[in-house]
Amino acid sequence: MTGNERLITYINSLDAGNSPLLEEIEAEAQRAFVPIIRKETQQLLKLLLAMNRPERILEVGTAVGFSALLMEDSNPVPCRITTIENYAKRIPVAKANFLRAGKENVIELLEGDAGLILKDLTENYDFIFMDAAKGQYIHFLPEVMRLLSPGGVLVSDNVLQDGDIIESRFAVTRRNRTIHKRMREYLYQLTHSDSLTTSVLPVGDGVTVSVKKKGKE
Repeated sequence: MTGNERLITYINSLDAGNSPLLEEIEAEAQRAFVPIIRKETQQLLKLLLAMNRPERILEVGTAVGFSALLMEDSNPVPCRITTIENYAKRIPVAKANFLRAGKENVIELLEGDAGLILKDLTENYDFIFMDAAKGQYIHFLPEVMRLLSPGGVLVSDNVLQDGDIIESRFAVTRRNRTIHKRMREYLYQLTHSDSLTTSVLPVGDGVTVSVKKKGKE
């Protein structure tokens, strides 16, 4: 175990944990090999929600519903969450988990291609969590920017690709080169946008936190 891994293990050992139901859903997802946001990312989300207290949340990438339930449970104010999922096998699991938690009336699951669904959404969101197909982030960004309220927060997960993001595209396996190129473009757009203030954080597998400047569209 490297020094960095030991440090992460120690930090995670300080985590107070989640509700029993969330812990159960996380364990079920891990047994089914469904990716779940890492402990470090969970802690960051909780902090950002406590700081920003968003009333309208949009999530791109539901999986089994763990992160949506985590956000609803961690937000200190009542909120409504809209979450989008395209993978048919995970949709019924997510719906069942929302029902188990009694949150089916506050979490709305939209089924289908996020690229199409985002174009049809009209209301603004105070907080957007991006955790879908990594190669699609750059394509989702224009609609996400349109939907994000001034002063709103955009959080994007898994942006460092297990460290591959710093490698030359020729050092990345051929099948991952398109994702690598698109993620680099996404990070550049976030950090150079006149409408956003962005920090790239080495948390989990890399997280960006962006705030939309007021007066910007």
